[in-house]
Amino acid sequence: MLAETEKKLAAGLSIFSNATIILLKIIAGVISGSISIISEAIHSLSDFLASVLTFFAVMKSSEPADKEHPFGHGRYEDMSGFFEGGLIIFAAIFIIYEAGKKLILGYTMETESYLGIIVMGIAVVANFLVSSYLFHVAKKTNSISLYADGEHLRTDIWSSLGVLIGLILIKITGLLILDPIIAIVVAFIILKAGVSISKTTLNNLLDASLPNEDLDKIAQVINKFKTEGLCGYKDLKGRNVGPGKQIELTLLFPKNMTIENCHNICDKIETEIKQNLGSCNISIHAEPELEKILNQ
Repeated sequence: MLAETEKKLAAGLSIFSNATIILLKIIAGVISGSISIISEAIHSLSDFLASVLTFFAVMKSSEPADKEHPFGHGRYEDMSGFFEGGLIIFAAIFIIYEAGKKLILGYTMETESYLGIIVMGIAVVANFLVSSYLFHVAKKTNSISLYADGEHLRTDIWSSLGVLIGLILIKITGLLILDPIIAIVVAFIILKAGVSISKTTLNNLLDASLPNEDLDKIAQVINKFKTEGLCGYKDLKGRNVGPGKQIELTLLFPKNMTIENCHNICDKIETEIKQNLGSCNISIHAEPELEKILNQ
């Protein structure tokens, strides 16, 4: 219960932070006429929409399983992360388009850019603090949507820092062409992050297997119980579902072992897997060993 409260708090903080930064960037961008600052405002707007999606996903995923969703609501987090990745990609493409137009057609930017420098400095500090907290809570609660939101803000740190440096250089050198060039560099950083998030969450939505590292940990846990009479296992498979994992496997026991002993071993294995992998929904099927089976 405390974990769910912390997740909601983190998502709410992200919404408030993004809304404030968007307002500041829009003001600074309009006053200075800088495409890089306006691009950053667009990027932050996608961050804001992503934060709203994250808050919605965290609220829904924390709901217990019901008749319509017997396996829980964890998929809401995967869906949210996928849409967030799409928003990042869209923002990057739009920035490249706008900056490209400025490079080709040219434009003038107001020489007064101190406001932009101050705003971008505030954005860097604020996003660093909020994203660090989001990553902390995401790791603690295994929340894919909070992780995606943290990645969103982390790209904003680098892009805002790039714009900040660019504004300082423009102030020193007077080379206005640096503004759209910086915006394009920022856009490609954003694009890379968006593709990465979309790929990860799409794999989860398509029930991609758990990483081999996780499957190996499960196998190691199972093999430890051979000293208690377990013969082996088969049909091991697992997938990520929102903040948790779903694992299915078949355990093989001696034909003469009692149901009680089989059940006790299954419980011990399930407990140890959860200790190693965190939040898991584990389904174990017990079978008698009908012939000698070599485990993978």
